[in-house]
Amino acid sequence: MKTLVITGGTDGMGRALARTYLDRGDTVVIVGRDGRKAPHGAAFIAADLSLISENRRVIKEINAAYPAVDALVLCARYFRTHRFVTAEGLEGTFALDYLSRFLFSYGLAEPGLIVNVSGPGQPDGRVHWDDLMLERRYDGMTAQFQAGKANDLLGVAFAARRSRTRYVLLHPGSVSTSVAGEYDAATLAHVAALKRYGRPVEEGIKPIVARIDDPPSDPLSAFVLEQRISLDHPSFDPPAAARLHEVTEELIGAVTSPCS
Repeated sequence: MKTLVITGGTDGMGRALARTYLDRGDTVVIVGRDGRKAPHGAAFIAADLSLISENRRVIKEINAAYPAVDALVLCARYFRTHRFVTAEGLEGTFALDYLSRFLFSYGLAEPGLIVNVSGPGQPDGRVHWDDLMLERRYDGMTAQFQAGKANDLLGVAFAARRSRTRYVLLHPGSVSTSVAGEYDAATLAHVAALKRYGRPVEEGIKPIVARIDDPPSDPLSAFVLEQRISLDHPSFDPPAAARLHEVTEELIGAVTSPCS
């Protein structure tokens, strides 16, 4: 019997993954916005994970109720064509797609495995160190690619600090899933094509299931589908990972300080 926590588990691959483990008789905790879409049998916690305060509330609740989590699966994401600023003053994609994963990775009480469903090692995008909130050059894809790079560096920094939890960065490939978001016409057409030609969700979750059922022994590993990829790549640069970790802690501290 396993205990799994899945962020973004009410739609697409997160929901299908939850259903797979519920059918096995495992305990599944889902964090999302709409409990009506949570699979029957899952424990559901409603939250807006683009808010640091909400992440911290949920993490505290999970740690109290489920002190031993076997696997944390990070799936929550939301595409925005137009720049959105959260109530805490942060760019929405960075807050949800990266900061939430940072907070859960470090905040949950040492899960045995973390699977960060992102896009490891992709050649596109970069971290905009001088404009993390993309105030000067926002577009939806730039925000998504920056979050992807940040998640690569999150895995590197985490593995350097925590030895008891195995961290897996995983790209599931092109999957015909819901791809929640707010799209302009051109991007929506691209998403529709991906859904039309992508693999079914039941196939798309298989690489994730494989990693949960048979976790790699290394502190950090990265996969595209079932294929393991080398960490000897600029996306996994340790100095950049250390830099982002420090910047992230400063950003979170500034948002949550009594004077902010």
